[in-house]
Order: sequence, then structure tokens, then C-alpha cells
Amino acid sequence: MMKKRIISAIIGLIIIIPLILLGGYIFSAAICLIATLAYKELLDLKKSHQEYPIIMAFLGFFCMVSIILSNYVDVFLMDGISYKVLVLLFLFLVLPVIFFEKDKYLSKDAFYLVGISLLLGIVFNLFIVIRTNGLYLFLYLLIIPMVTDIFAMLTGNYLGKHKMCPKLSPKKTWEGSLGGLIGGSVVGLIFYTIFINNLTIKVIVITIVLSIVGQMGDLVMSKIKRENEIKDFSNLIPGHGGILDRIDSIIFVFLAYMFLL
Repeated sequence: MMKKRIISAIIGLIIIIPLILLGGYIFSAAICLIATLAYKELLDLKKSHQEYPIIMAFLGFFCMVSIILSNYVDVFLMDGISYKVLVLLFLFLVLPVIFFEKDKYLSKDAFYLVGISLLLGIVFNLFIVIRTNGLYLFLYLLIIPMVTDIFAMLTGNYLGKHKMCPKLSPKKTWEGSLGGLIGGSVVGLIFYTIFINNLTIKVIVITIVLSIVGQMGDLVMSKIKRENEIKDFSNLIPGHGGILDRIDSIIFVFLAYMFLL
């Protein structure tokens, strides 16, 4: 199992790193592809909603991609997403409930589709916007949750004694969480100092908060999986699960960064 995880991780890095370094339209296209896979994983959560009509699943996908590609070329970080795109989301996904027969497309399913399209649209839009505005900032935000996860796993394996959330994630411990927080914060701050700018109290606090939020995001995704009685969102990546299993904490770090900014 460990060998499979390592091989998958190496192959993934070989594919992802050049795309991140290249940026531009190639990176944006790759982000849309990853978002599509994540969208399918959320559509496959049968206990969270009923099966969607094909046309509505496509409209949700269309709205998500519209948000992802909204306002990211030559913009500053706080330009935001157009209201036109958000209005399109609600009109396309909520109004059709009146045209389907009973139980084919319920209002609760419509709002679930709105939710996942909006969430994935905003998150993957942030990936593109932040990468467009700076490679090192993007890497800084990637490094924090990734290193936090690694240190949390290592510390938890060797020193972990007190369970953190046994019902959500039985292997996570408070010792592992603290080790992840220290490791992710220190490595993130070192990277920031070398490649971005000098350290300030503000940067230190933001880095620590992002490491904590990343761990909380991991637990949120674990709760979603427990509610749907699944181990992984999919088996797309051997030994790792699905797209959302790999970027769960990253999603919340990027969202939290934009809030803190």
C-alpha cells in the first residue's frame, strides 16, 4: 500500500509541477480538468442527494466552469467574481425545478447543485487568480497544508496517543495535529522568507492560522465521507483516493487566505 502511494505521489508531482511552473492557459485548462473530476466526485455522493438528470448535471458543470474562468486574466486578487456569473448559476440551476416531474429534480437537490458548483467554482478560480498573480505565493499556499499533513502523519504515527476526532478520523491525534501545525508553519515561513518577503507578525499569524484551517478542512471532508459511508471520494489515484481526498485541506487554506487578505 505504501509503495503504491509513493509511486502515485511521484507520478502526480511529475505531472503537476510543470503545469504550475508554466501557468497561463495550460495551467487554467488543467485546473478545469481537475475541477471536473472533483465535481463528479461530489455528484457521486448518493446519500447527499438523489441522482441528477443529465441536463442539470451538465448545467451545474457549465456554471462551475464559468465561475472558474471568471475575471482572472491580468487582475488583482480582490477583483472578485462577476455578479452576472452568480445570477447565471441560480437561474440555470434553481428555476428548472418547476419543469421536472415529481422527485426527478427536487428543490433541495437544486440547492445542493448550486452549493457544489459555487464552492468548486470559487476555489478553482482562486487557484488560477493566485497563480496568475504570483508563482511563489501560490506555492506558499500549497506548501502549508501539504507539509502540515506530512508532519501530522509522522508525528501522529510516532508520538500520537490522544485521539482528536475518533468518529471522523480515527488516526488523527492531538500530538499529530500539533506536529503538523509546527512543521507546516515553520516550513511555510522559511519559504516565505526566502522567496517572497521579510517576515512580519502578520505573516506569522496568517501562516499559523492557515495551517490550523487546513487541518479543520481535512476533518470537514472526513465528515462528508462518513455521512456518505465511503472511505474515499473515488479511487482515481491509487493509494490516495480521489481528487478531493488530495486537495481537501488545500481548498480551505486558499479560502481562508482570501478572507484574511
